[in-house]
Amino acid sequence: MAAVLVAAPAIAAPAPSWTIDKARSQVAFVASTNGQAINGSFRRFDARIAFDPANLAGSSVAAVIDTASAATGDASRDESLPTPDWFNVRAFPRATFVSKSFKSLGGNRYQAAGTLTIRGVARPVVLPFQLAINGNAAQMRGILTIDRRWFGVGQGQFAGVDAVAAAVKVNITINARKTG
Repeated sequence: MAAVLVAAPAIAAPAPSWTIDKARSQVAFVASTNGQAINGSFRRFDARIAFDPANLAGSSVAAVIDTASAATGDASRDESLPTPDWFNVRAFPRATFVSKSFKSLGGNRYQAAGTLTIRGVARPVVLPFQLAINGNAAQMRGILTIDRRWFGVGQGQFAGVDAVAAAVKVNITINARKTG
């Protein structure tokens, strides 16, 4: 019996839960059209966060972004983002990121390996981020560059990279409070 207990894999205890302060958090993006930077953000997003720097094995994140909430401040562009050429929000109303593992890079730097799903296409990604925890408050900042073509964002005349660059930089700032 003792041998069975020793051979069983250790299961990490869950890390504490955190709740996003949405008014002080942002999921933004920078794309490029005809060589000009286009700045935008998603106005609606949420995440279930369980994180402890001392318990990375018990940490997890499951984030959901409402793709219909994408906004750049340009009415014509904002009207086109929900269409089938871009996010196709009727068929794919959400983008998600689900973590698989975390790794410490030293200091307050980490990386989250997980799956990013946009337009129904799931791809593995690694999100590097910095984290500052002060008591029950935390701020996370991360930048992830993706190729929009991996997910089929940009169909028809926008599928190529002549007018719209392939690389999109996603800038994430999350302010959260420990709740558990």
